[in-house]
Amino acid sequence: MGMITLLQGGKSRTLVELKDHFDISERTVFRDLRAIVEIGVPVAFEPEKGYSIGKGFFLPPVSLTLEEANALSMAEPLIIRFADKSIQQHYALALQKIKMVLGRTQREGMEQVQAQTAHFIPDKYEHLMPATDYLTPLQQAIVQQKIVHITYENAHGEPSHRELEPIGLTFYSLNWHLVAWCHLRHEYRDFRVSRIQKLRVSLEPFRRNDHISLQEYLQNAQQEIEKNPNHPLT
Repeated sequence: MGMITLLQGGKSRTLVELKDHFDISERTVFRDLRAIVEIGVPVAFEPEKGYSIGKGFFLPPVSLTLEEANALSMAEPLIIRFADKSIQQHYALALQKIKMVLGRTQREGMEQVQAQTAHFIPDKYEHLMPATDYLTPLQQAIVQQKIVHITYENAHGEPSHRELEPIGLTFYSLNWHLVAWCHLRHEYRDFRVSRIQKLRVSLEPFRRNDHISLQEYLQNAQQEIEKNPNHPLT
């Protein structure tokens, strides 16, 4: 299931990428791919690109145990506190779909867990709640490798227009951050999502084809932090 989910991401994955991602042998990758094909999932292969699942294919219904369903409902306060409005909406719809397929006893148990798991945000901290609708379109832009245009307000309240090639989202210091190649600065920059005033995902694909991964960026940032205790990320 993990491999199916990864291959549905819209990007082809090479044998080496699959092997490294799941920390398995090449032989196991081939065995798992064969098993995926045998259950009817259309896996395609392109030389020099790798394996992918065609658009339009959706995962079959997934059976959840009551404990798994309750674990999802327990995460609701975290989604409300740390995700933005777009993610909150999708999460609420997902929970509704899960409830629809549960039996009456399981559904009542899940609703009881929700009722007894409350989130509390004092009024004076309401301004810290994520108020954007940008996480979902940013996720799509990252997967589809589309250039985004933003109006960004820096820490001094000064706005600027940026043309970005986003490579990932990360969460630290109680804020979501977008890591992207900035065509204005000609380098990778870290943008706090809550400071994005406007966002438009273009139809234009990335102009660069040699981006580092988000993990590489974060590793480099960690090395800078170790060298400089006063680094902005600390």
